[in-house]
Amino acid sequence: MCAALKPVLYGYFRSSCSWRVRIAFALKGIEYDQFPVNLIKDGGQQLTDQYRKINPMQQVPAVCIDGITISQSLAIIQYIEETRPSGPHLLPQDPKKRAQVRVICDLITSGIQPLQNLHVLQKVGEGKAEWAKYFIERGFQALEQILVQSAGQYCVGDEISMADICLVPQVYNAARFKVDMTPFPTIKKINDTLLEVEAFKASHPSCQPDTPPDLQS
Repeated sequence: MCAALKPVLYGYFRSSCSWRVRIAFALKGIEYDQFPVNLIKDGGQQLTDQYRKINPMQQVPAVCIDGITISQSLAIIQYIEETRPSGPHLLPQDPKKRAQVRVICDLITSGIQPLQNLHVLQKVGEGKAEWAKYFIERGFQALEQILVQSAGQYCVGDEISMADICLVPQVYNAARFKVDMTPFPTIKKINDTLLEVEAFKASHPSCQPDTPPDLQS
């Protein structure tokens, strides 16, 4: 049983999945505590028996909230949306726009990010940077086409949604793997706009409690 008074986020500063949840909390104005899980130190703190009890998949994030523990970032974000109606809606009210948001979220969270996460890259071994870059570029080619049709100021129209929450951390990953953003002007423009929003600034990997000093902003 999870009995914390405030939500507790188990995450890692550079985890894009953890960052999604931090953005959602920030947009909703929800106070929470962070419990860092270092994915590198000691061979990976997510692999301990203690953490396995929190998340059997031994991944981040996991969130302790309202007496339950939820893993998987989109499940966490949708729970926040459904139980915390104050603040901006993270899913549009219009069913067609809601479907567009979900398409973008699934493209990123199923079609791009899992192929370049830490565990996969460790298995790939030599050539892992080229592997990650290839799959990010492949996904961005599709995403750019979708956003040309759906975007306004943000991914779907002019309201921030779950799609934007997924987009920014993935563009951050693209920069880590030296993806040239020139062929993806719509993605770049939306990302640049979102990085000026306070919730995205406050949740950025460069300013988390577990951010190494040399990477802090």
